Amino acid sequence: MPNIGQPAPDFELPNQDGKPVKLSDFRGKKVIVFVYPKANTSGCTTQACGFRDQYPKVESTNAVVIGISPDTPKDNLKWKTKENLPYDLLSDTEHQMLEAWGVWGEKSMYGKKYFGVIRSHWVIDEQGIVIDEQLNISPAKSVENALKSLG
Repeated sequence: MPNIGQPAPDFELPNQDGKPVKLSDFRGKKVIVFVYPKANTSGCTTQACGFRDQYPKVESTNAVVIGISPDTPKDNLKWKTKENLPYDLLSDTEHQMLEAWGVWGEKSMYGKKYFGVIRSHWVIDEQGIVIDEQLNISPAKSVENALKSLG
């Protein structure tokens, strides 16, 4: 699991078009990595569209956004197109990155326990160092706090 002040562990996952994307591809830029439970659900749409609506501000700070979920590339492409998201959505269907980063865990809904994504985000600086980490955060607060970390 990444920690503030430490290098972010690299990963490689397919984007919505099936093309491999590595975190290290973005060295020299700040990166907001947000993880979400499921494409095209209300909370995830709030978070993703919040980053979409703030994307000009993100770009003005030499930063990019990457969204990651256990959804398939096909589902992510459908959602990206529907919501006009200007950034990549990566698929971690095997939960490898999600588990390694500590955000695949037990959740509960209506008294039923299950495993899933714990909504979180990280902000990584130009050298690949974690400068912000927010675990189990609300969709709106995720966008707000990530933008504050960009400076």
